[in-house]
Amino acid sequence: MSIETGPAPTEPQQAQADAQLSLSTTAARNLATTTKSEPQMQGISSRWLLRALPWVQVSGGTYRVNRRLSYAVGRGRVSFVKTGSEVRVVPPSLREVPVLRGLADDALLAELAGRFTQREVAAGEVLVEAGQPIDEIHLIAHGKINKVGLGKYGEAAVLGQLADGDHLGDEAVRQSDALWEYSVKATTAATVLTLPWSAFRQLAERSAELRELIDQHLADAGQAQNQHGEAQIELAAGHEGELELPGTFVDYELAPREYELSVAQTVLRVHSRVADLFNDPMNQIEQQLKLTIEALRERQEFEVVNNPEFGLLANADYEQRIQTHSGPPTPDDLDELLSMRRETSHIFAHPRAIAAFGRECSKRGIYFGSVDVGGHHIPAWRGVPIFPCGKIPVLGGHTSSIIAMRAGDSNQGVVGLHQIGIPDEYEPGLNVRFMGINEKAVISYLVSAYYSAAILVPDALGVLENVEVARPRD
Repeated sequence: MSIETGPAPTEPQQAQADAQLSLSTTAARNLATTTKSEPQMQGISSRWLLRALPWVQVSGGTYRVNRRLSYAVGRGRVSFVKTGSEVRVVPPSLREVPVLRGLADDALLAELAGRFTQREVAAGEVLVEAGQPIDEIHLIAHGKINKVGLGKYGEAAVLGQLADGDHLGDEAVRQSDALWEYSVKATTAATVLTLPWSAFRQLAERSAELRELIDQHLADAGQAQNQHGEAQIELAAGHEGELELPGTFVDYELAPREYELSVAQTVLRVHSRVADLFNDPMNQIEQQLKLTIEALRERQEFEVVNNPEFGLLANADYEQRIQTHSGPPTPDDLDELLSMRRETSHIFAHPRAIAAFGRECSKRGIYFGSVDVGGHHIPAWRGVPIFPCGKIPVLGGHTSSIIAMRAGDSNQGVVGLHQIGIPDEYEPGLNVRFMGINEKAVISYLVSAYYSAAILVPDALGVLENVEVARPRD
């Protein structure tokens, strides 16, 4: 059985059959107003640090932190330069050793740096033994080292950890026959620079300035002071009868630290034709300004964390810095970090560091909870919220830091500094100033944010350093 079919359609007939029967969407859009979003910006973060800091009004542009007189000179960290396998100490950084603090003779520092010898230490090797005479200064260029002593019942105990830039042995300047109170053992392969005390004494005999610094260092060490190094306040307690009470006064630092407000600025430029003709339905200048301010606030938080003058990482006291016990952040590490201050109110960590801490908790079968902060569920440890902060750097892709702090001026904590009421203020501490229109019809606005941060007392801020965030291989 066959089916009869008509002749095939001609090309004009096929074209007519394929012809458009209704208005296309492409053409229709010319008569329609599209629904559009406001400009989006991927670089906007939660900025928990800026939200957490209590902001103090700094009317004069400078904030002075007055403290009690302290005889304890902070132990800074020395720096090194590496050329191939050779490691040398940077001479000016030797001023971070307490006895050399304030030494102005650069030539003497350079000669002193040249007398250090390099030593490679294997993991597990004992660098010094407890009870032996202190006859060398040791600078740790790279690696992690434990201070090992004896516990109450004679068991070995880790008294502290040292890492890149730390130093030990300089306490022998206080007495000629000083002995090591602990052993020093490398937990990783390490590079150490050593200087015999005899070489140091030779330089001290030649330099009157160095001898004067040593005398001042010994004088400060002999002053009555409390456990924090502050000048002692003489008191009487628990007495009976008519005991003659001691007289005292509270001495202050003669040169307290001052923080000047820093600034982040940019010039926003918008062509007048854009502002005149394309301002509906969204104001172009307003949208440009909104995203510019977001970028400035992101930079402000970065500076509060990383600025060398007032940033939290750079200005944390060296006595408030600790090392991880094993590399990744463990519950033990965070417990030690919390124990270093009263009322820790905030912990800040890179998201990768928070994930690494979660992995360590999972290994131990520990679940760390959360707290409610303004309607947000924030992970917490021991009731202290752990806020994500992407401004904390991840060095080399595998190590970061965790910050713990107490906030507020009434709590002797960490505060943010700004000034409100500035001319042309747009937001607190941020102003937008019209700069005019140039010959090319470009409108310019100067956008400025003024800010800083201050650590009121050293124990307000602590840092867990060398936190391994890389995921281990299974």
